[in-house]
Amino acid sequence: MTDSQGLAERPTETPAAMARRRARAIVAIIAAAAAFAVAATLVKLIAPAIPTAQIVLFRSVVALFALAPIIQREGGIRVLRTRQPLLHAMRTFAGFGGMMTAFYGYATLPLAEVTALGFTMPLFLTILSIPLLGEKVGIRRASAVVVGFLGVLLILRPGASDVPLGPALVVVFGAVCWALAMIAIRRMGEQGESNVAIVAWFSIGGTVLAGALAIPVWVTPSWTEFAALVGVGLSSTVAQLLMTDAYRRGEPTIVAPFEYSGILWTALIGIMLFDETPSPTMAAGVAVLVASGLYILHREVIRRRQGGGR
Repeated sequence: MTDSQGLAERPTETPAAMARRRARAIVAIIAAAAAFAVAATLVKLIAPAIPTAQIVLFRSVVALFALAPIIQREGGIRVLRTRQPLLHAMRTFAGFGGMMTAFYGYATLPLAEVTALGFTMPLFLTILSIPLLGEKVGIRRASAVVVGFLGVLLILRPGASDVPLGPALVVVFGAVCWALAMIAIRRMGEQGESNVAIVAWFSIGGTVLAGALAIPVWVTPSWTEFAALVGVGLSSTVAQLLMTDAYRRGEPTIVAPFEYSGILWTALIGIMLFDETPSPTMAAGVAVLVASGLYILHREVIRRRQGGGR
């Protein structure tokens, strides 16, 4: 999920142009979900041989190289000047925790399950927005959060599932980290921090943190593993660019639901490459979780329009 707000409808736009813009946004977000699924697959393929911290390091370094031309275009090193160092630190540590736990999850759990559990982020974002952002959460959104966690229980089925509970809970903790990162991003956005600075500082911080953790456990990759590591960084970066483009073209209510196509991509890859067949109970849990997330999005849009908290 993303914190982007997307574009409002353009008053001078013809219905045909609006339809084309929205169609391109939908294609972009579906392609972004597919690119994230590719990154997850590469992580799963190399994880037995390469430590998670080292995978995250390559992902962050590749992202920095991709960002370099954008930083140069936006004014060079000046774009990194900030008056929000504490919020950048919060975003960096929280986002790094989310990335580490997600990559760990890809290595130890079925791909579709990790993707689905990652979509618990809006549930935690709704909860954390109460103490950290001072938002009011009405009965409707609160009920959707409760229903969403019931879906999580269906996915995890403590004591009855073949999927190890410990790694699954690590992934859920990662969703909490992503929610904290989104709150930091929202705070910085409200205070005028540029998107380039937010993304750049996260990539720099992620490189430093991952580098510090990777050095003690470094494994020299083979050429095939090196190509896969670079592929993780490239596919993740492409996915982020596509997602940004999607939310720049289309409204969140139109774009966000198609983010859930990532569950379909990872489920298909899991079936074809890793013999990971989702159980009916897990499929039901995913359906409940997705429905909850979509309803929370719906209520969030209404809340922003009305300035209320329901």
